[in-house]
Amino acid sequence: MKRRRTRLLVAVGAWSAMGLVFAIPYLARGNGYKALLASMINWWLWGLLAPLIKKFDDRLSASGKPPLQMLAAHILFGIALPALYTIIVAPLEYVVGLNSWNPWVEMIGVLDWFLWAVLVHCVILGSLKAYQYYRHHVVDALKLERLERRFLETRLNALRMQLDPHFLFNSLNGISAYVEHEPKLARKMIEHLGDLLRLSLATRNRQEVTLAEEMAFLDHYLALHRMRFEDRLRVTLDIAPDVEQACIPSLLLQPLVENAIRHGIAGRVTGGRVSVSARRAGDRVDIRVTDDGVGLPPDWHMAAPQGLGLSVTRDRLSAMYSAEEYEFDVGRHASGGTEARISLPFAI
Repeated sequence: MKRRRTRLLVAVGAWSAMGLVFAIPYLARGNGYKALLASMINWWLWGLLAPLIKKFDDRLSASGKPPLQMLAAHILFGIALPALYTIIVAPLEYVVGLNSWNPWVEMIGVLDWFLWAVLVHCVILGSLKAYQYYRHHVVDALKLERLERRFLETRLNALRMQLDPHFLFNSLNGISAYVEHEPKLARKMIEHLGDLLRLSLATRNRQEVTLAEEMAFLDHYLALHRMRFEDRLRVTLDIAPDVEQACIPSLLLQPLVENAIRHGIAGRVTGGRVSVSARRAGDRVDIRVTDDGVGLPPDWHMAAPQGLGLSVTRDRLSAMYSAEEYEFDVGRHASGGTEARISLPFAI
């Protein structure tokens, strides 16, 4: 009820403003309050007729008639309603003294009034059509935005689902080697794997997690590999406190660390070191995953075909951020080995 009252007051104010604007030339000529009253009455009446024009247009649009028939109906209605308005209102204003010309004698005045009424009718109908097209455009834009969001979520979920079984298979494959010879170690590894799966399930419906949550997941993942490689694997974690609550894509670091261990350390008898660091640089978060392994082949570059971990990471970043918002690169580290570099907007 309150909303309807507000809309009514707005409509009355708008039509009154139209009447005042069109009365200004007559007031400037000194015609007095009668010109103002006549203009206000005319525009108030059009305000009452506007819903009738809208109702006719709505019914005609819903009828499903061919465009030519709809155009003909609009033309007939656009002539009939102004003619009826002119026949009723022009003599009425003359009788009450708001018109200085006699509509029964001065037919040119009646024609002028009728043509003006046709113009006003067309303006009202055009305004209604423009508003309808605007509403349809807004609705279509919202539908398109929802479809794009659902498509993006589906794509991200599909990419995430590629990581989960890949990570699970590799973890189980690593544990299976110890089941017969070192069952106690295998049980501990399975416990860590259970924690990993629990954390993965807890964030399965979230595309972003805090860096602290990602590091908690990574701790369990690294614990599995520490048991596997023992002293051959040395890990350094250096996460600045001011970026721990920064939001990053879930499972962002695990495939990068997995690559660092597999390609940089697993093939070396002496083992090696993996370093994960995160720093804030202005309004961005810079993340580095580094190993001191054998490094990349001489002809390797980011555009070349890559493994699942790197390709999915790149696809997820490109889906979640615009090209200007993120940076992702893998290259040779200055002191040897390989370094994965990611730069993301800082957001909490």
